[in-house]
Amino acid sequence: MNRRLLASVITCFVIASVGSILAQDPAVPAARSGRGAGKGGQRAGNPATPEDLADLAKLANLPPLVKDSGDGDFSIGPDYTPGPEEKQRLGIPHGKLIEFFMNSTSSKVFPGVDAPFERLVSVYIPAQYVPGRPAPFIFSADSYGLRDRQLANILDNMIADRRLPVMVAVMVANGPGPERSLEYDTVSPVFADFVETEILPRLEKETGVTLTKDPEGRMTYGGSSGGAMALTMAWYRTERYHRVLSYSGTFVDLREGPEAPHGAYEYPEHFFPDNPVKPLRIWMHVSENDIGAKSASADRRNWVIANQRLAGVLKAKGYHYQFVYAKNAGHVDAKVIRQTLPQALEYVWKDYPISGK
Repeated sequence: MNRRLLASVITCFVIASVGSILAQDPAVPAARSGRGAGKGGQRAGNPATPEDLADLAKLANLPPLVKDSGDGDFSIGPDYTPGPEEKQRLGIPHGKLIEFFMNSTSSKVFPGVDAPFERLVSVYIPAQYVPGRPAPFIFSADSYGLRDRQLANILDNMIADRRLPVMVAVMVANGPGPERSLEYDTVSPVFADFVETEILPRLEKETGVTLTKDPEGRMTYGGSSGGAMALTMAWYRTERYHRVLSYSGTFVDLREGPEAPHGAYEYPEHFFPDNPVKPLRIWMHVSENDIGAKSASADRRNWVIANQRLAGVLKAKGYHYQFVYAKNAGHVDAKVIRQTLPQALEYVWKDYPISGK
């Protein structure tokens, strides 16, 4: 089959399946990979203690997220309305999508846990992009934003309205099966280095786009394990990324390793509390009915409490952050993303120069 036709076929598959990806539970890690022991996905745990329930109850009383909200903790829901920015608008410039495959057999980092595979990379290039000029960009895990041109439409509209800079979006598919957890849940610089040495150089070659090296112009974006990966990329490679956007981030004890005995739970437990402040700007979300919402915090597998505690540490350390608690919503809930993504992007890119503004 012609490779470009194959790309179109797989893109259709991705578009059809991203709805389930947006509500995806963390993949079961593959302990046999040798890069950290996986503990499995969801599991029965101890029930939340009265102290845990008291902490969770505080979230319902957070102030509502409104336009131009600054740093801090906020809530949304119980009802949701998609943002108008995700609809394609007439009369403004529309960017284009370029797609290509990366075969794992050529990777020095991720050749495939079970077998070789092909990874689809989809690149949004705004109509306003000037060839040769280094462009800021979003790195999106799990191809978030590809379905129905969601991210492309949002960027088209917000770039045209000068609410965001002229930027590229790099939407990258995860590896299959246990490969996803190996890539996203491993708390180390490995995936960030893979992106820098294999994905981005290939992207520039395939598209002719020049990506900025300035960490102020680079953002990571993901949900669930992809949200943990987004923070991991910026934490370990702060010289490359300063902006992070996470939905239902898996900041729990899911995949242990020598650098992170409690997996991504190390972020609220030790990494942020015990280290100097890094130049990061973070937007993060968790839902009322997220994974493990009724389980004991001592098990380090309650997504709600893990995100709540991470937000508390960010506040105490003086980070620029927004923490959004979604009422009447579940894990990486699509209705939450559809309502909040434009405003989240605006927050994360605040203070970045916008041409003509």
